[in-house]
Amino acid sequence: MRDANVFAFRKAMPRMSWSPRNLYNLWRRSCAAEADAIDFTRSPLTLFQQRWISKALVRGYHGDFINEKIFKRWYLPDTLPDVRPRQHALSSNGDLDAFAGRTEQLQRAKKKASDEERKGLAPVGSLMLAEVERRIDVFVFRCCFAHSVYEARRLVIHGSVLLNGKKHTDANTRLAPGDMISVDPAAIRFLQEPGSSKAKSEGEPSDSEPKTEPLGLSQSNPPTKVASTKSSLTPFNLPPYASPFIFIPAYAEVSFPTCSAIYVRHPTARPGYSEIPTPYDADGEVIRLAWEWYAKMRPRMRSKSQMAREPENRRVSGH
Repeated sequence: MRDANVFAFRKAMPRMSWSPRNLYNLWRRSCAAEADAIDFTRSPLTLFQQRWISKALVRGYHGDFINEKIFKRWYLPDTLPDVRPRQHALSSNGDLDAFAGRTEQLQRAKKKASDEERKGLAPVGSLMLAEVERRIDVFVFRCCFAHSVYEARRLVIHGSVLLNGKKHTDANTRLAPGDMISVDPAAIRFLQEPGSSKAKSEGEPSDSEPKTEPLGLSQSNPPTKVASTKSSLTPFNLPPYASPFIFIPAYAEVSFPTCSAIYVRHPTARPGYSEIPTPYDADGEVIRLAWEWYAKMRPRMRSKSQMAREPENRRVSGH
């Protein structure tokens, strides 16, 4: 982590972390006075200032460890994707559709129209961050194998993460659908004993000390052996205040007994719901203004030398 004061209360910027200080900052941005500061409905700030603040908040959570120039060049889509399903030409006459065998298509179209009317359009603005979610270090954090994305990045760099059964140390790699990661259980902090484990308690005598028999104890009744209290189960010790962050995205298939996960598909959105976790409204002003900022400020050209420096972008699983 480059900034030791990344959880500063003065900035109150949520990060990808289970830290209690981060939870407090998240609460301040959601419910406290800082939440009113990003309500730009009636704001004296200029449009440039609103976009700058939104861009800083979005980048503070989504990939603050990525260089800004690299983020703009390699992790931003050219356009926002169209997640709407294909529209089929249907007639207004229900009898004709029934004769043509298109009643199911008509029912799906009516259901989609009612969902959009009830939930609104799909929040495609959040999909500008889909490339960040594909990173292997972010995926390790989303699968709840690390306390923060900074720790997940350290696990990858130190060789504690396998990609499709092989050691992988490049934290900038973007996964392809079907890729499987495996994390060394010895590197996962909440699967370890808290503190140093002692074989015996402080008041229990050691085997080398002579054991004295109390007076009046008959020799015919030997002392019973104390059952061992050490359990063979894997320890599980979550840090305090971690429950708000324990969730699995829809595009991840996680197996905690084997400490592995599969990147099933790219994240998407549907009416009223986005699969990309974010502390801000997926279709709110912060995400929209951040996209407007990057749509104007992102670099437009990539030379051959720049293309050679692109972080690994896996297109097909196993390649």
